[in-house]
Amino acid sequence: MLFILRVKAQLTDSSRNSDDSVFVSVQQEPESPGGLEKLYNFLETTLHYPPTSRENNKQGRVIVAMVVERDGLLSQVKVVRGIGDGCDEEAIRVIKLTSPWKPGMQNGLAVRVAYSLPVSFELKKKVIN
Repeated sequence: MLFILRVKAQLTDSSRNSDDSVFVSVQQEPESPGGLEKLYNFLETTLHYPPTSRENNKQGRVIVAMVVERDGLLSQVKVVRGIGDGCDEEAIRVIKLTSPWKPGMQNGLAVRVAYSLPVSFELKKKVIN
């Protein structure tokens, strides 16, 4: 099994700045505990390929959107583009386990930030000698 994760923060509209505002772009992006390398390692060891997906040879990328709160906890975790067969639910399960994050910062203050993570599900091909 090979899991590929690509992380990309969306660009932001910082024209509103109330306590409930959710930024899409900030001066300092939220960061998972330990940074991207530890996030990749965590996903690789924790993400389980759903049996139904494996049997159906289902592969692809699940896009998970969430809000990183001011305290680093994740909220509103949901799939915005999925592939089904249990992969969507597995991506959400594992992403929720990564909380709390280092929050995003804007003008020296922790702010709520919309964030999305693509999680790829790929089956390794068996090599026959």
